[in-house]
Order: sequence, then structure tokens, then C-alpha cells
Amino acid sequence: MYIRHADTSGQQCDTYNDSAGREGQRNISSMGREQAVELGKRIEELGIPVEEPILSGPVYRARDTAELAFGVERVSVTDSLLADDYSRGRLDWVLSEHRRLFSEPMAPGKNRVLVGHRTPAQMIFGNVLSGTSLPEAGVMVLAPRGAEGSDLLGVLEIVPAINGGNPPCL
Repeated sequence: MYIRHADTSGQQCDTYNDSAGREGQRNISSMGREQAVELGKRIEELGIPVEEPILSGPVYRARDTAELAFGVERVSVTDSLLADDYSRGRLDWVLSEHRRLFSEPMAPGKNRVLVGHRTPAQMIFGNVLSGTSLPEAGVMVLAPRGAEGSDLLGVLEIVPAINGGNPPCL
């Protein structure tokens, strides 16, 4: 499962692309914080078994979503799930890491949970993920195929999208 970060309605646009500092990033909104908590609850209620650790990109909107949904202690932050505009000349590596994480086999009976951003996924799977096709807090369902890559099985809205699922930044 690849989860796009939660709602960012009413938040500033990124003013610099440094994943180490929250200030200057587009962060999740108060509604997004509630949405992330609800997402974690719904995944648990649905009985979806998750592999640990949950992996999150370091940009705070992804990291906060993962930590609010699953708990700080269950989340591991990795540059492998950076947003494209934070890659600082490492975009090829970031996309390669996304592909690797999408395609690697996981523990039997478990689901790998990755929390990141729409654009790297769209760069890999194409315009099927453009616009609101992968709303904020949307969940891509993937079938890993090892060396053969992965298949995109669909996108779920486990929790309702807020403000159309793809709000502009300020």
C-alpha cells in the first residue's frame, strides 16, 4: 500500500525544499491531522495486516501522516520516499527507490505500507494517477512482482478526501 500524505488544504506552498526543517514546507492541515488518525483507525478496523516498520518519506506532510496514522514507534523515515521536488539532483535515485519498494516481496500475510507523495508514483505509473486520481490520504494498492516490478491494482479512499483531494497551496 502506498499512501499519499493527508490533506494540506489552506497550507503554504513549499518555500524551500529541505526535508530537515518543517518551516517552509507545505504541512498537513488540522483536518489532515484528523484524517491521518482516521486512516490508521480504518486500516485497523478493516483488519488489514501491516508489515513493520511503516516506511515514510522525510518531508513532514508524509511523516506526520504516517506517525499520526500508525504511531511514531512503528514508523521509519527514509529518503527513499522523498518528494520529487526535494530530491536535490537525486530524482533518478528516488524513483529507483520507489520502484524497489513497490516491487519487493513482503512478509507473508502482511502488507507493506509506504507513505509519500503523488508525483513520484505518477512518474512511475503514468497519468492514471494525475489530478484527483490519487487524492490526499488516498491509498494505492500494489502487487509486488520482484524483478518484474509491480502492478497498480487500484486506488482506495479508505477515508473521505477533503476539499476535492488535491487542494492548491497558498
